[in-house]
Amino acid sequence: MRTQHATWAYQPNQGNVSLAIQTIPTPLPNQVLVQNQAIGINPVDWKFIQANPINWQEGHIAGVDGAGIVVAVGENVDKAWIGQSVAYHAALAQHGSFAEHTPVYVNRVMKLPETMTSSLAAALPCPMLTAWQAVEKIPVKSDYKVLISGLGAVTKLLTQMLVQRGFVVDVLSKSCSDELAKKLNINKVYRQLEGVDGKYFAAYDAVSPESAASLVPLLSSNGHLVCIQGRVEQPVDAPFTTNISYHEIALGALHNFGDEQDWAQLMSDGETLLAQVASGSILVESPQQFHFDAMLDALEHSQHSKQKSVVTV
Repeated sequence: MRTQHATWAYQPNQGNVSLAIQTIPTPLPNQVLVQNQAIGINPVDWKFIQANPINWQEGHIAGVDGAGIVVAVGENVDKAWIGQSVAYHAALAQHGSFAEHTPVYVNRVMKLPETMTSSLAAALPCPMLTAWQAVEKIPVKSDYKVLISGLGAVTKLLTQMLVQRGFVVDVLSKSCSDELAKKLNINKVYRQLEGVDGKYFAAYDAVSPESAASLVPLLSSNGHLVCIQGRVEQPVDAPFTTNISYHEIALGALHNFGDEQDWAQLMSDGETLLAQVASGSILVESPQQFHFDAMLDALEHSQHSKQKSVVTV
């Protein structure tokens, strides 16, 4: 049986990752060992590799998203998990998905629909679960208007989830085509903030805290502002006026602050969303695929093309 595997390990002196051979980890109690078949590339990956904000040491394995087959289980885990196809979102502070094998806590994996490929599944956890956390922040108000600023992987999914809940979704985006707007059932596309007309029950921003703050005047009384990139530190509206609720989204924080119930609910919801993707009721773009040896190309593609990259193992 193999004892070593290929990884893409962090190199502090290079500010990048490089191909390395390391010992295959043994799953800890309550963990499963996933033999990765595909690795999803997200902006958080190349941002953390370049900036190293949490002080990764040399040899740390980057990557938050992956999909593959469970090949071993730790203590307290049912052996029935062995052979199960799963997708997962790993913690940034722990060894991640940029490897042939990744240990993951069993309560933090999602079982895949039989018809879903690992390459598609690996592209989904971070954007899909982030979008789901965002949509869950506001109460359902059928036919109420919602504005989304910035249209990327997360907000394309978010748009569809909001439409499914009965919201009327407008988008502020310079890149959204008429064809995409029709496909996602977007009500109206604005090209610049100054042209946005009307009041909204909620606004979602995927650009920056400053961009999010600029949307507050567009919200109706008792409305909601949901910040997907960063957070608005201080309320924009004066006290006892429009009474806006401010929300932040931080999927990765759940690894440090979520409890068993939080993870059980998120993984259950995630499996439901994966089934919707598999059935075609939630549309996703096919990711650009790269071979494991071309990890650096995949990271560069993610950063500069703004399109989803997946590395096959």
